Amino acid sequence: MSKKSKIYIAGHTGMVGSAITRYLKNKNYSNIISRTHKQLDLLDQKKTFNFLKNNKPDIVIIAAARVGGIFINNLDRANFLYHNIQIQNNLIHGSFINNIKKLIFLGSSCIYPKNSKQPIKEQYLLSSDLEKTNEPYAIAKIAGLKMCENYNIQYKTNFLCLMPCNLYGPMDNYHSNSSHFFPALINKIHQAKINDKKHITLWGNGKPRRELMHVNDLAGAIEFFMRKDIKDHYLNVGSGTDFTIEQYAKKIMNYLNVKLKINYDLKKPNGTRRKLLDSSKAHSYGWKSKTSLETGMHDTYSDYLTRLK
Repeated sequence: MSKKSKIYIAGHTGMVGSAITRYLKNKNYSNIISRTHKQLDLLDQKKTFNFLKNNKPDIVIIAAARVGGIFINNLDRANFLYHNIQIQNNLIHGSFINNIKKLIFLGSSCIYPKNSKQPIKEQYLLSSDLEKTNEPYAIAKIAGLKMCENYNIQYKTNFLCLMPCNLYGPMDNYHSNSSHFFPALINKIHQAKINDKKHITLWGNGKPRRELMHVNDLAGAIEFFMRKDIKDHYLNVGSGTDFTIEQYAKKIMNYLNVKLKINYDLKKPNGTRRKLLDSSKAHSYGWKSKTSLETGMHDTYSDYLTRLK
């Protein structure tokens, strides 16, 4: 890989894809290509194959996906399964038939069992049942990981899967029904503050623990690993620190200088009890996350305020 290598970023308008694009441009990569959904529907196999054939990127980075939090995952189960499998199949197999040797596929910590040992090692994959509320998304991501792994084994491709923990940062989705927990908390607490409310309500009991990593750190991991030959088919990439949902809410309240009572809706699901990744394999290659939660929270809240305007 060189700074002039042709790099296709699928999903460049989303939180992850836009962070990757910014990061690589800041590192002086000069040959980045992308297409909006209107320009290229990745659900369309023929159009996706033709795009890869005509453009012949040196590396494909798959940041395109249908994503969301626990509510929308559980509600829109069929589409989460179909859309994600279709998109990744088209890009992974399309890369193979067009002799694109290097590809990075992004998964998620939700691929691991609901009651996995902690911290979660890569080998715990498929060792027991998944969390039911996001099972369709997890199954799609597992299929993508296994597709890359088996193409590597059978066809000697260089397809690497990175499994990040929960991500946050600029360009996140802050909608209360479709977002992940951290941006949803930012929105909920900000709205309570400006509307002079005295309390907020959290789903479940607030005790599940989540590991968070700033999206810029994932972008850094992608740039780091795309320049290396990796013997592993997939790697965990995380910050190594987790807190409860309740603790994250209190950290945001402290940052916004507001005190709110927390109520709990125990009729709503908690989700997986804990998801702390063991990223020691990634560390052994020389990569580590860098962004503190305090720095990331400031960055994310500033983005949130900008997007309210």
